[in-house]
Amino acid sequence: MDGQKTTLVSAIEKAGLKAYRPSSDEASRSEGRRELSALMSRTNTVPLMSALSKLTQPERVPEWLRVHLMDVLTLLPQRSDGVRSTLEFVFSVHPSSTVRASEAAVPQKQGANITMEALKLATNLLSAPPATVPPEQWFPGIAPQLLALLDGKDGADLVKAAAYVIGFGVLGRKQFGAPGTPGWKAFAEPMLAKINPALSSQEPASEPLVFSAGPDEVVDLRRETVLVEADELHTALKRLSSLLDSHPNPGLTKRLLAPLMLPLWTLSSWPPTDREFDERYRHPARSLLYIYLKLSGSPDVFQTLLTNLLVNGGAVPSKLQWTYEKVGDSKLQVKGLRGGGDTMSFDLNLGLLESKSDAFIELLQSVGDDSDISALFLNLFRESLRPPESTQGIKVTMDEEEQEDPVVQLVKAKVLQKMMEKLSDRLVSGWKQLLELVSQILGESQKSPTAVNDDETMGVALSLLNMVVTAPGFQKSKVPTNILTSIESSLEKISKAQEASVSQTARNLSLLLQYRDALDDPSEQTTAPTDRQIEDRKTYSLAISYITQPDSPPPVRTEGLNLLSSLIRASSPILDIQATLVLLSSLLNEADDYINLTVLRLLTQLADKHPRTTIREILEHYVDANELEPTDTRLRFGEALLQVIQRLGETFSGEIAKQVGDALLSIAGRRGYRPKTLAKQERAEQLQQMKHKAAQDAWQGEVPDLSELDEEQTEEEKARNEFIAQIVAGWESKRGAEDVRMRASALSVFSVAIETNIAGLGSTLVENAVDLCLNVLTFEPGAETGILRRAAIVLILHFVKALADARESGKRLGFGLTDASRQDIARGLQYVAQTDNDGLVQQHARDVMESLDNWRLGTLMPAAAEIRDSQGPAALTRLAGLDIGATSRPNLPPLEPSARPRIEELE
Repeated sequence: MDGQKTTLVSAIEKAGLKAYRPSSDEASRSEGRRELSALMSRTNTVPLMSALSKLTQPERVPEWLRVHLMDVLTLLPQRSDGVRSTLEFVFSVHPSSTVRASEAAVPQKQGANITMEALKLATNLLSAPPATVPPEQWFPGIAPQLLALLDGKDGADLVKAAAYVIGFGVLGRKQFGAPGTPGWKAFAEPMLAKINPALSSQEPASEPLVFSAGPDEVVDLRRETVLVEADELHTALKRLSSLLDSHPNPGLTKRLLAPLMLPLWTLSSWPPTDREFDERYRHPARSLLYIYLKLSGSPDVFQTLLTNLLVNGGAVPSKLQWTYEKVGDSKLQVKGLRGGGDTMSFDLNLGLLESKSDAFIELLQSVGDDSDISALFLNLFRESLRPPESTQGIKVTMDEEEQEDPVVQLVKAKVLQKMMEKLSDRLVSGWKQLLELVSQILGESQKSPTAVNDDETMGVALSLLNMVVTAPGFQKSKVPTNILTSIESSLEKISKAQEASVSQTARNLSLLLQYRDALDDPSEQTTAPTDRQIEDRKTYSLAISYITQPDSPPPVRTEGLNLLSSLIRASSPILDIQATLVLLSSLLNEADDYINLTVLRLLTQLADKHPRTTIREILEHYVDANELEPTDTRLRFGEALLQVIQRLGETFSGEIAKQVGDALLSIAGRRGYRPKTLAKQERAEQLQQMKHKAAQDAWQGEVPDLSELDEEQTEEEKARNEFIAQIVAGWESKRGAEDVRMRASALSVFSVAIETNIAGLGSTLVENAVDLCLNVLTFEPGAETGILRRAAIVLILHFVKALADARESGKRLGFGLTDASRQDIARGLQYVAQTDNDGLVQQHARDVMESLDNWRLGTLMPAAAEIRDSQGPAALTRLAGLDIGATSRPNLPPLEPSARPRIEELE
């Protein structure tokens, strides 16, 4: 295989030199360009990409040829398989992806391991158009390939990769992802326009009005051609779900789903028929609508849904008019409607009112919180109690005044009835809202002469007022002045009316309201929560529900974490810090990179406010004394600890630093013992021996190595894979010892702590850490501990650099590096630089030795801080054999004349 790659590189180089050599004649260059074009056309994309990446390295080929080959390389993603080939190539050659496929908890069966660093590089390559290609041509070339990867036919990993490229690289940038830009048209419109054709920026193709029908057949002249086929609608819903679930960005999610709210409602509330129909349309649409309603967080969206409860399609006169139409038993397509602005695409079949209203109540119950339900109920209740307009006399109305549709009034009445039946315990979330409603009803009763005699409406309003005033904890002083004045004035007018029952009730309520605060014992009165506390409690409850609900999709969980982050930044007293830490720690157990990154950000924010509690929680999971966490989870807590230390900065000192340092050295040391892990390893080894014995019995001898049948691998590649497998196997715990990856992680975190605040750690911890690193470099030379030796030598490098920085800044550490200790460290590093089997460790050892020499030379001269303290700005003041001091400077005349010269005429 390496021979084939070398041959391809040589062939491309030979053909390229012939095609673009400036000294050749035109005929020879034309023939060379044809040969080069034919060679690249018949070569697969991945080998071609590998060969061109080698040829375009600096000084590999002449510059005039490198420019042409670079142009070809940048256009390879435009091939039919260019996007996937680019992803696979980057994932296979990126340094972070080459040796970690077997390291994962569940290794992939095909392809390279996908890391975040490699994914970011691939995203930059695909989402940034080359300088020679305008975005209007670049994005339409790669968009169909990336959208096809969202279908999931090529694996879940490529779905996440494609979602990241689309969501972060293209739609996440204002330059390409805003509506109307080339990126939006290429990636968002193909999905959104299949669900709502009115969102398409292209004019739909129209057909001539030619119909043929039999003598008794009815032709519907409204119907036009099919705009979206059933399979296309299903694919659009599936791709949109994959994009939003794999790349949980709340902002992008709201931008994509906002124009689809009504079509998604139509699909999700469609009367169920069979299982296939539900899986293709209803369930995906319901999931997307659920996400949008959760993220929108406004009761107005429920009011909009209620107004358009029976909608089916779009009927805006200035836009394309369309409707959903069922085909067969399990398919749904989109058809256009003919006609002018009066054409309605509403399904006015009142038989659907029952099922639609039930679906709305179910959606409201599962998605809306108490404030949303209360706001919607009070609004509907207020409209239902609105007094009818007087029909006496003549009333002039303007044409522009829109009267509410009777169908919408019927829908609201039906939904209000069902809300009172099924959501009676969640209809009113606060007494202030109820008092405002009562004030409005009583106020309108004084304006309309017909409403005064409406005993039923008046009785409901007074009953609600009595329920609020007599409730425990009600305080008149907390009622807004304008509402209280309006209610008292209305009660006074009603009490003077002729109806005995209503007037008597109004008088009693007026007296009760007047003396309400005097009825309760002052010692038993509780302090009412402030508006901020109430709002914070709602936000906290909403965030916890978003995060902990089992069926919450990734965008909703991310939004819940963002709400929790806002409470942490505001130092809200509603937060239970320990419970929040436990919740965030549980989220780090999940293998979702986007959720984990958000959790790490929240942990650093908590560390600003509560460093001791946060670090204690992180260390508990990182050390894992009870051996409950897998290695991958512990490494995530190590990353969290690293970021917290960097966030604390100079405040990382004292007891916190000592606690962290002791924990890190205990993990990095060679004496770690994990008995439960040892017992688990012994059981696994026994099970493996039993399986091997059963295989030997089946083969009646030694089990053959089936990997030797792979003819695609060369002997060199097989040897390399075996060597890598041995290294990865050596990382795991042996005989109950600590995992090598955890030891390397602990040393890496400790080196960051030294770099952040070496004085806070103290001399004892730093001395023990350096001694441990020297022992690791000397006594653990195996190939499987290469990552551990790299971390150890980087720690020594940070130690030397921290000493030099402290000296230059004039910071007193209270400890230092003696000449004898420096010589011991240099002697050990010299041995490592000559004998270690890891080239990177050898190079690091030489770098540290050079840093030690530079530090020794620096100690022979006064520090810059000392010079600044004694003579102002640091500068050379004296050289041997040359006196340049300020006292020896000659007195030169000033450059600016003190007075203007005077000219005199002499006789």
